[in-house]
Amino acid sequence: MRTPSLSHPRPRTQFAHPPAMAAAVAAPPKLTPAEASDPKKNPLNPQGLKPCCACPDTKRARDECFLLYGSNADSSSGSTDKCRQVVEAHLQCMRGLGFPV
Repeated sequence: MRTPSLSHPRPRTQFAHPPAMAAAVAAPPKLTPAEASDPKKNPLNPQGLKPCCACPDTKRARDECFLLYGSNADSSSGSTDKCRQVVEAHLQCMRGLGFPV
C-alpha cells in the first residue's frame, strides 16, 4: 500500500455551512426602514422599494380584511382571528424584502 503524499491532500467533501453558521450567514443585518429601502445596504430589496410600496398584493388583502371585519384594535369584532392569515402573509412578504416588522 502506498501512503498519501502530504503535497497532494485528499479531496475535501464540500458541505454547506454548519447549521449555526448557516443561520448567521442567511440572516440579514438588522436594518432601519430607511436602510431596508436602500438597495446598496439591503440585497433583499434590489428595487429599493419603500415600505409603503412594498408587497402591494398582500397589503391590499390585509386592508380589505380590515375594512370588512374591522381593525385589530377592535377586539370585539373578531378581526384578529379573521385577518390573521392575511396579516401574517403581509408580514412575511415585508420581512422577505428585509423590512424590520
